[in-house]
Amino acid sequence: MITCRTAEKDDINILMKIRLEMLRVVNDMPQDAPFSETLIESSRDYFLSGDQTTVLAFDGDEAVGCASVSYIRIMPTFSHPTGIRAHLMNVYTRHAYRRQGIACRMVTALIEEAVRKGVTEISLDATESGRPLYKKLGFIESTECMVRVLR
Repeated sequence: MITCRTAEKDDINILMKIRLEMLRVVNDMPQDAPFSETLIESSRDYFLSGDQTTVLAFDGDEAVGCASVSYIRIMPTFSHPTGIRAHLMNVYTRHAYRRQGIACRMVTALIEEAVRKGVTEISLDATESGRPLYKKLGFIESTECMVRVLR
């Protein structure tokens, strides 16, 4: 039976393991591909001190999925009176566990948590395979946003 729960700080090793696995899978990297120390340490720091919520899915003691939402505070506006927005990311379920509703359960839990925190909008970057889930959960395509990437 698959269980889902919100990750706590003492889950940091589980969080890091499943996130690095997810990054390798979605970026089509070999399982032993190395990551920079900057990415690893920044990810660890963010999980421990960032303004985020992560849900983990377990099969027994083994993490088989994860999903995170990062909270973003902006100046309040009429359409966003709390000034709290969120960005959904890192939604991942191991291949053998897909199509069982696990991602839906994790994302639903994050949406419910975001509502409790006063979030007025959740954004995300969707893969083609993820779009049906997000549409089912009420997400819509948007043409409102422009982005400039700074590197």
